[in-house]
Amino acid sequence: VQLQASGGGLVQAGDSLRLSCVASGRTLNIYTTGWFRQAPGKERESVAAIRRSGGNTYYADSCKGRFTISRDNAKNTVYLQMNNLKPEDTAVYYCATDLGLLTSTLRIAAAYNYWGQGTQVTVSS
Repeated sequence: VQLQASGGGLVQAGDSLRLSCVASGRTLNIYTTGWFRQAPGKERESVAAIRRSGGNTYYADSCKGRFTISRDNAKNTVYLQMNNLKPEDTAVYYCATDLGLLTSTLRIAAAYNYWGQGTQVTVSS
Protein backbone atom coordinates (compact mmCIF):
# COMPACT_ATOMS: atom_id res chain seq x y z
CA VAL A 1 0.00 0.00 0.00
CA GLN A 2 1.28 3.46 -0.88
CA LEU A 3 -0.17 6.47 0.90
CA GLN A 4 -0.15 10.10 -0.14
CA ALA A 5 -1.03 12.72 2.47
CA SER A 6 -1.97 16.26 1.50
CA GLY A 7 -3.92 19.29 2.63
CA GLY A 8 -1.56 20.87 5.12
CA GLY A 9 -0.75 24.55 5.19
CA LEU A 10 -0.25 27.71 7.19
CA VAL A 11 -3.38 28.94 8.95
CA GLN A 12 -4.34 31.13 11.86
CA ALA A 13 -5.67 29.94 15.19
CA GLY A 14 -9.36 29.11 14.89
CA ASP A 15 -9.15 28.20 11.20
CA SER A 16 -9.88 24.82 9.66
CA LEU A 17 -8.02 22.42 7.40
CA ARG A 18 -8.92 19.10 5.85
CA LEU A 19 -6.17 16.58 5.33
CA SER A 20 -6.50 13.78 2.80
CA CYS A 21 -4.78 10.42 2.68
CA VAL A 22 -5.10 8.66 -0.67
CA ALA A 23 -4.08 5.05 -1.02
CA SER A 24 -2.83 3.24 -4.08
CA GLY A 25 -1.75 -0.31 -4.64
CA ARG A 26 -4.47 -1.81 -2.46
CA THR A 27 -8.01 -0.87 -1.62
CA LEU A 28 -8.02 1.04 1.64
CA ASN A 29 -11.41 -0.21 2.73
CA ILE A 30 -9.97 -3.35 4.27
CA TYR A 31 -7.48 -1.45 6.38
CA THR A 32 -7.58 0.47 9.63
CA THR A 33 -6.14 3.94 9.06
CA GLY A 34 -4.75 6.42 11.51
CA TRP A 35 -3.47 9.97 11.55
CA PHE A 36 -0.41 10.82 13.59
CA ARG A 37 1.54 14.02 14.09
CA GLN A 38 5.04 14.93 15.09
CA ALA A 39 6.15 18.33 16.30
CA PRO A 40 9.84 19.32 16.36
CA GLY A 41 11.62 17.68 19.26
CA LYS A 42 8.63 15.55 20.18
CA GLU A 43 7.63 11.97 19.63
CA ARG A 44 5.09 11.01 17.02
CA GLU A 45 1.65 10.91 18.59
CA SER A 46 -1.70 9.52 17.57
CA VAL A 47 -4.36 11.98 16.49
CA ALA A 48 -7.22 9.77 15.29
CA ALA A 49 -7.95 6.37 13.80
CA ILE A 50 -10.80 4.80 11.89
CA ARG A 51 -11.72 1.19 11.36
CA ARG A 52 -12.16 -0.19 7.85
CA SER A 53 -15.95 -0.01 8.10
CA GLY A 54 -15.82 3.62 9.19
CA GLY A 55 -18.15 2.82 12.05
CA ASN A 56 -15.55 3.00 14.80
CA THR A 57 -13.38 6.06 15.28
CA TYR A 58 -10.88 6.99 17.97
CA TYR A 59 -9.42 10.35 18.93
CA ALA A 60 -6.69 11.74 21.10
CA ASP A 61 -8.14 13.70 24.00
CA SER A 62 -6.54 16.90 22.71
CA CYS A 63 -8.42 16.55 19.42
CA LYS A 64 -11.85 15.40 20.53
CA GLY A 65 -14.60 17.78 19.51
CA ARG A 66 -12.35 19.59 17.02
CA PHE A 67 -11.11 16.88 14.64
CA THR A 68 -13.15 14.39 12.65
CA ILE A 69 -11.75 11.39 10.84
CA SER A 70 -13.76 9.88 8.00
CA ARG A 71 -13.29 7.70 4.98
CA ASP A 72 -14.60 7.45 1.46
CA ASN A 73 -13.90 3.91 0.36
CA ALA A 74 -15.04 4.62 -3.19
CA LYS A 75 -12.21 7.16 -3.43
CA ASN A 76 -9.75 5.08 -1.42
CA THR A 77 -9.30 8.10 0.82
CA VAL A 78 -9.30 8.88 4.52
CA TYR A 79 -9.83 12.46 5.67
CA LEU A 80 -9.02 14.41 8.79
CA GLN A 81 -11.18 17.48 9.21
CA MET A 82 -9.51 19.82 11.69
CA ASN A 83 -11.54 22.71 13.09
CA ASN A 84 -10.69 25.40 15.59
CA LEU A 85 -6.99 24.82 15.10
CA LYS A 86 -4.59 25.87 17.83
CA PRO A 87 -0.87 26.73 17.72
CA GLU A 88 -0.16 23.49 19.61
CA ASP A 89 -1.59 21.57 16.64
CA THR A 90 1.45 22.63 14.62
CA ALA A 91 3.24 19.51 13.41
CA VAL A 92 3.90 17.27 10.46
CA TYR A 93 0.84 15.07 10.03
CA TYR A 94 1.18 11.52 8.77
CA CYS A 95 -1.37 8.95 7.75
CA ALA A 96 -0.71 5.29 8.32
CA THR A 97 -2.57 2.09 7.65
CA ASP A 98 -2.44 -1.62 8.31
CA LEU A 99 -4.49 -4.77 8.62
CA GLY A 100 -5.68 -6.55 11.70
CA LEU A 101 -4.89 -3.94 14.32
CA LEU A 102 -6.21 -4.51 17.79
CA THR A 103 -8.09 -1.68 19.45
CA SER A 104 -5.31 -1.50 22.03
CA THR A 105 -2.74 -0.76 19.28
CA LEU A 106 -4.61 1.76 17.16
CA ARG A 107 -2.77 4.67 18.73
CA ILE A 108 0.67 3.10 18.60
CA ALA A 109 2.77 4.27 15.66
CA ALA A 110 4.92 1.14 15.68
CA ALA A 111 1.83 -0.99 15.02
CA TYR A 112 1.43 0.46 11.51
CA ASN A 113 3.57 -0.76 8.61
CA TYR A 114 2.42 1.57 5.85
CA TRP A 115 3.01 5.32 6.06
CA GLY A 116 2.50 8.39 3.95
CA GLN A 117 5.15 11.06 3.55
CA GLY A 118 3.62 13.66 5.87
CA THR A 119 2.09 17.08 5.37
CA GLN A 120 3.02 20.18 7.36
CA VAL A 121 0.38 21.98 9.39
CA THR A 122 1.38 25.30 10.91
CA VAL A 123 -1.02 27.27 13.08
CA SER A 124 -0.10 30.83 13.96
CA SER A 125 -1.48 32.61 17.00
